[in-house]
Amino acid sequence: MAVAKTNHVPRRSSRSFSAIIRANVLTLFNLVIGVLWALILIFGEWQDSLFGLIIVANALIGIVQELRAKHTLDKLAVINEAPVRVRRDGREQEIQPHQVVLGDLILLGPGDRLLVDGEVVRSDGLEVDESLLTGEADPVHKNAGDQVLSGSFAVAGSGTFVATKVGTDAYAVQLAEEASKFHLAHSELRAGVANFIKYITWLVIPIGALLIYSQVRNSVDFGTAITGAVAGIVTMIPEGLVLMTSIAFAVGVVRLGRHKCLVQELPAIEGLARVDVLCLDKTGTLTAGGMDLDEVLPLRDDQPIDAALATLSHLDRRPNATAQAIRARYPVAGDGWSARESVPFSSARKWSGADFGERGVWVLGAPDVLLDGGEGYDRAAELTATGTRVLALCRADRLPSATGAALSTGSGRVPDRAPAAGGERAVDGGVDGPVDGAVDGPVDGAVDGGHVALEAVALEAVALVTLEQRIRPDAHETLRYFAEQGVAVKVISGDSPDAVSAIATRLGIPDGDRAIDARTLPDDDEDKLGEILDAYAVFGRVSPQQKRSFVAALQARGHTVAMTGDGVNDVLALKDADLGIAMGAGSPATKAVAQVVLLDDKFATLPHLVDEGRRVLANIERVSSLFLTKTFYAIVLSLAVGVAGVMFPFAPRHSTLTNALTIGIPVLFLALAPALERPKPGFVPRVLRFAVPAGVLCAVAVLVSFWAAHSGTSTLVQDQTSAVITLFLTTWWVLVLIARPLNWWRLVLVGAMAVMFGIGLTLPFVRTFFALEPGDIGNDLTAVGVSLVAAAAISIAVKVAGTLRT
Repeated sequence: MAVAKTNHVPRRSSRSFSAIIRANVLTLFNLVIGVLWALILIFGEWQDSLFGLIIVANALIGIVQELRAKHTLDKLAVINEAPVRVRRDGREQEIQPHQVVLGDLILLGPGDRLLVDGEVVRSDGLEVDESLLTGEADPVHKNAGDQVLSGSFAVAGSGTFVATKVGTDAYAVQLAEEASKFHLAHSELRAGVANFIKYITWLVIPIGALLIYSQVRNSVDFGTAITGAVAGIVTMIPEGLVLMTSIAFAVGVVRLGRHKCLVQELPAIEGLARVDVLCLDKTGTLTAGGMDLDEVLPLRDDQPIDAALATLSHLDRRPNATAQAIRARYPVAGDGWSARESVPFSSARKWSGADFGERGVWVLGAPDVLLDGGEGYDRAAELTATGTRVLALCRADRLPSATGAALSTGSGRVPDRAPAAGGERAVDGGVDGPVDGAVDGPVDGAVDGGHVALEAVALEAVALVTLEQRIRPDAHETLRYFAEQGVAVKVISGDSPDAVSAIATRLGIPDGDRAIDARTLPDDDEDKLGEILDAYAVFGRVSPQQKRSFVAALQARGHTVAMTGDGVNDVLALKDADLGIAMGAGSPATKAVAQVVLLDDKFATLPHLVDEGRRVLANIERVSSLFLTKTFYAIVLSLAVGVAGVMFPFAPRHSTLTNALTIGIPVLFLALAPALERPKPGFVPRVLRFAVPAGVLCAVAVLVSFWAAHSGTSTLVQDQTSAVITLFLTTWWVLVLIARPLNWWRLVLVGAMAVMFGIGLTLPFVRTFFALEPGDIGNDLTAVGVSLVAAAAISIAVKVAGTLRT
């Protein structure tokens, strides 16, 4: 018997084990260091080959850290996978995505993501958003026989389809769908480090060749010549820079994983640090998921309100939060009520409704969309102003079309726009969730200049329904944190402005009482929109497309924007934001496009995200400054020695000692230290402004000390010792400057490095091993004096460089 093909797709939440090994072992720098290591072992003394251990250390540390990150990512990715509903053997069941097989009958409801390709078998108002595949934001109505593609997601109605292509045959997999595969998005940090490596590589080749030629030509001992050349070339290579960058990202992933936070793209950690505007969706973010039906307020006593509400809430096979709240009050549909035709709720509509034949046509949705004045409208406005979520239950003369339908009051007048600030009504707004008091988007259908083509449908308000929302207990503290950190918070909701304003005011958001109705905002002037977004913090009746426009307008004004969301109406904005953050209880489509998923839905996790991002960026900048200072002093030394045709001032073992104490050991602590300052753009020029003058001054100091000692009667080892003392003291001072602010543990760190060097100069076996001979008082005092002058010059140069920062 043939076995059906399964939906097996290699997980892309992290790199494979073999890819991790290759990335950490097969590097250009490892190759260069390996060749130099072999040369020292052949022509020099084995003590000078200690730098070769860098290959082993770099590879092992990098592999271990990334494997830890991989383990965390893969484990969280499994938790994040939404089950798939299928009908097998005549019953519905939930299975894991990889268990789907060719020919399975898959059930769809709002928010479900399509993981395989298929053909629709049944459609009850099924609408599918294919924007991730086509770029078109408008939902597509699907009927029986229509094709559906993986990578899209259901936004309204329900239905079933049979899987026709699974696994690697599916459309989205063949396109290597960006929303779900592991990849490295743009990162200024990674790009900067890559540029450093590229340019340094081009410098190492000619300077290294010049140094080798110079040393071999001017030395009577070939082994000494090779040793000197290797010392210069090895010091030029910032061998640990890429490693420490990878470690910082990997440790960040592991740390965030402990907070139930899935980082689906590693550079998202960098984005966390740069965020200066956080756009929050009210429902599911500031308020807790789910709601309770509070009151049903009749506007007419002669209508079957309870039966209508009960039946409307039971129409959808996949009830949203509002329908669930109504169902809890009315667990059974109205007796004898049968829908001839229905229009399901979607995030792009403001209502849902059904034609119950003799029982009439009933519509449920947002009051400011369905009503146009009168007692019901005024009463709904009063309730909404208190922060209550309100729905209007109406009777209609006929069922509006699912495409392009708009509604009017019983007068039959069709307003062109819904009520707004100037008394005008716009039908571009909506709410952020399934029938949660309203809808979040423009009415599906013909759109001309942002306005919706309307058809007249007479409505009569029958009742108002109030729903209770619960503010998250951690919302106050989290919002206070962002205020302290200088991150502007924008509450962007599809709910009514009054309701959003009431919640924002309760949470103490600045200017929370000044909510803007998004339907009054310009849709063709990005500059004007950006000005309004900068000036206000609370926006209601925001459509899905507007959310996307908000993100673009803020980005155009130089902001780094993070966007949170949990519903399908948030997908487009999440995808366009610099950092998309999805709630774990959100729709599968939302979690698929977000770079970060809060698996436990805790709003309080956001401060941990920002802290971790800032820690990574600030510390990598410190580490880069250290490594590149070493690179630049090595370049200057190698050029000077190569042109002058003299001996290199120290051996590889000397470089190993000083690098270990001023870079190797300290960066293990500095790269993982806390850091809360918000990073500024210009990572590369800022690092260069520090490293270039510091490196040049260190090199000059070493050359002066070595040549001053070499012109006397001291031995070569004593001359090199003088150069090593100067090298350590100047680079140690660079470490002190980079480690600022010097709190207690940083003082202990830099102090310990100085003590270790001092001990190394006094212990006989250490001096012998590292070929140090500090006995010449004149040379040693000269080295100290030159170092003091160089340290002062470095401080001044860094201070000047600091004033030039943008």
